[in-house]
Amino acid sequence: MNVVTERKTPIEQAVDLLFFAPLGLLMNAEEIVPQLAERGRKQVVLARMMGQYTVRKGQARAERVLLQLQNLAPNQGRPDGTPATATAEESVSAAQPPAPVARPQHNGEVAATLAIPDYDSLSASQVVPRLESLSAGELDAVRAYESSNRGRKTILNKIDQLKS
Repeated sequence: MNVVTERKTPIEQAVDLLFFAPLGLLMNAEEIVPQLAERGRKQVVLARMMGQYTVRKGQARAERVLLQLQNLAPNQGRPDGTPATATAEESVSAAQPPAPVARPQHNGEVAATLAIPDYDSLSASQVVPRLESLSAGELDAVRAYESSNRGRKTILNKIDQLKS
């Protein structure tokens, strides 16, 4: 009788499950239970590692998205530009496409005098770490330029933090 290829009726399967399996477990519990416990421990460790990895990746992605949103819509309540306390009518009007906003043009000559080379070509995440090595006067120059051009809050907040 080959157990693998043998087809069992539902009654035989129920007898195996309800009678023979518990009997086999009871007779071999001394060797089976420690093996099952060890396998369970390994599965919990693996699940914990996978969970920690997933959380770290999710946090990193959320931080990148948040940084992008801060750079795109500085000083606003929500990503769609509506204030956090907007009424229903304000939310509906904010859902309409916004009129184009005229941003000041980058002044290449002024940017060339900043202590950070190629300032205009750098993202906020590239500028922020470089601010720490600048003097107070250089920070003031970067602040003035950033305020009158792109107005990226990440950079302006870091300058404020370094100056205080």
